[in-house]
Amino acid sequence: MSVHEIEILKRALAREKLARKTAEDILETKSAELYELNLQNKQANEKLASLIKVKNSELKGFFENIIDAYIMMDLSGNVLKMNKAAEALLGYKLSEGILNLQSLTQEKDSDLVSASFQTLLQNGKITNFEVNLITQNNILKLVSINSSVIYDEHQKAIATHGILRDITQIKQLENQKEQLLHELEKSNENLQEYAHVVSHDLKSPLRSIDALVAWIQEDNKEHLKESSLAHFQLIEKTLEKMENLITKVLSYSSLGANMQRTENVDVDALLHRLLKVMYVPKHVQIQVLNTLPSLTGDEVKLEQLFQNLIGNAIKFNDKTQGIVKIAVVDKRDFYEFSVSDNGIGIEEKYFDTVFKIFNSLQKRKDSSGIGLSMVKKIVELHQGTIWIESELQKGTTFNFTLKK
Repeated sequence: MSVHEIEILKRALAREKLARKTAEDILETKSAELYELNLQNKQANEKLASLIKVKNSELKGFFENIIDAYIMMDLSGNVLKMNKAAEALLGYKLSEGILNLQSLTQEKDSDLVSASFQTLLQNGKITNFEVNLITQNNILKLVSINSSVIYDEHQKAIATHGILRDITQIKQLENQKEQLLHELEKSNENLQEYAHVVSHDLKSPLRSIDALVAWIQEDNKEHLKESSLAHFQLIEKTLEKMENLITKVLSYSSLGANMQRTENVDVDALLHRLLKVMYVPKHVQIQVLNTLPSLTGDEVKLEQLFQNLIGNAIKFNDKTQGIVKIAVVDKRDFYEFSVSDNGIGIEEKYFDTVFKIFNSLQKRKDSSGIGLSMVKKIVELHQGTIWIESELQKGTTFNFTLKK
């Protein structure tokens, strides 16, 4: 072998050693990186396993402690899993054998249950489905079911799960409530009919007495003294007051009937029509401070409401210059109205008393003690409230709300 060939061989050998050294360095670096990645992966797996364990524990606790009955079923309706609340509701345990939820329904409901299960599978969920289930103790329970489908990673339905809520007592209470409301409505109708009959029966003798008094006066007018005529006039006024009282009592008893809540009422137009026909003394000024709104209510009853409040403000005003102010404030969900005066005022201890029927603080011949009780009842029929602000000898404000 020549010297030249030996040199070539040496250079080739050197290059091979360098390449091998480079490869060994790369391999060592990659091995270190692989070891580090393997260590990180191991730590991540341990952390994930710990997290899964915690989540499984949390889910188990949730599953066992949820108040409502929870059930998981296969696509045939066989129960795969249920919590203690479900066991308590149905009276069954899975350890006792296979349980199919559809088998717990009454025969007459079988078609309805089958249809609802198909709806569940097609739509992925059902909500508030009500059905009667027969428990192991042969007790019929009405349950409300909210259920959804469980899918695998390919969006294929593999099971269903849902919440069952026992609404037996709630439904019974609702039925009792409906029955009571029906009976109350019937009772109110009978009471109103009775009030009309009593009103007629009471007014008839009053009118007879009034006619007899008039005949006696006419037959004996030449022989009656002035004092006797004055007594007859007092009798006539008393009879008139009694008839007026009977009319107002009948009106009060009928307030709750025929409430037309679907009627749109322009309160501003209603008030201005009312002020044109009401008697307002010359010394009293009525001020409407802003435009009153339109709202849903009973126009006749709302007219009674304003007529009574304005009439009271005029009636109990002792000032030489009487002022009655009417205003409204928009309170988002309702309107707050006010009727204010500068009259005699009301003591605070009577703020509640004045709304009670037949409670009139001023014993006047033109006061029946029914007006403000009618006002309160009308406000409450419109889902509102009423209250008083007042100071003796300075005036009174009746504030009330009416729902929009």
